[in-house]
Amino acid sequence: MNNLNFFSSELYIMSNNSAKSTDLEYNDSYANQVNEIINTLELDSETDRSILKSRFLSEVVKYEQRKLHTKKYYDRFRFIVTVGSIILPAILSLGQMDPTKLPKNFDQVVYWSSWTISLMVTASNGFLQLFSLDKNYFEYSLTTEQLKTEGWQYFQLSGKYEDDKTHQAAYKDFSKSIENIKRKQVEKEFSGKGDVSKKKKEKPFDFQVELMKNLPDHLKPEKDKGDPDIEHGESKMKEIDLMMNDKIGKLDTLMGMLEKKNTERDGAVGNGTVGNGTVGNGTVGNVREILSDSIKGQILEASDEAVSNAVDKKA
Repeated sequence: MNNLNFFSSELYIMSNNSAKSTDLEYNDSYANQVNEIINTLELDSETDRSILKSRFLSEVVKYEQRKLHTKKYYDRFRFIVTVGSIILPAILSLGQMDPTKLPKNFDQVVYWSSWTISLMVTASNGFLQLFSLDKNYFEYSLTTEQLKTEGWQYFQLSGKYEDDKTHQAAYKDFSKSIENIKRKQVEKEFSGKGDVSKKKKEKPFDFQVELMKNLPDHLKPEKDKGDPDIEHGESKMKEIDLMMNDKIGKLDTLMGMLEKKNTERDGAVGNGTVGNGTVGNGTVGNVREILSDSIKGQILEASDEAVSNAVDKKA
């Protein structure tokens, strides 16, 4: 009877220890730990608390599951590729031995074994590349650890959140960081598969222009510190001056051609018509003076108008 009681008590203790170990393992999971921490945070509303659970905690759990699921196939295929790459050369090297010392039908065994191993290695490597198992496994692992690290920094108010006094003050920055991590992961996962965004044409970088924009006023050249209206007026004056010189040059060319024609005509007629040639030359000179004065007058009026407009804008 005593032995029976002792056995029952030992069985009860073992069952209790087993239950405690199960509870301890369950409570030590990341999801339960973080869920308890979120419930104790001092937040202004329950909505913020629910968002933390739905958008942060659920994302960590989801990426953790994706990582483990991908890791299962990644490890299997990598194991086949690695082991097969080691065994295949060893099997092929056995075929180089003396046939008399090898078992019967050994060449067929070697052939089919090497063919099978080669097929398995090629297929496994093809599946790895086709489904991007290695890339997805590394990205899921990296994203999971980034989310966990961001979460622990927020809960502890350390790292980038050390300047915030409360969790509510750091709530928006934390949410923004989580969304950035999630967005970068989505862009990596679907890069080149559904990109409908149009890339904006970036203007070529002009070092001189950017340097002038960022220079202090006292370091800028004098021409960059002037009044834009006065500078506009000065540029207009230069344009008018160039136009006047061009008009006068064309007029001189025209008058020269007329004088040349009159001179040729006077030489053909003779001495009796010298007076007429003199009169023609005088007429050409008068026309030059009249046209020159007219052009100069128009250009001066235009220049006065440009200057007066600049002065009015300045006033």
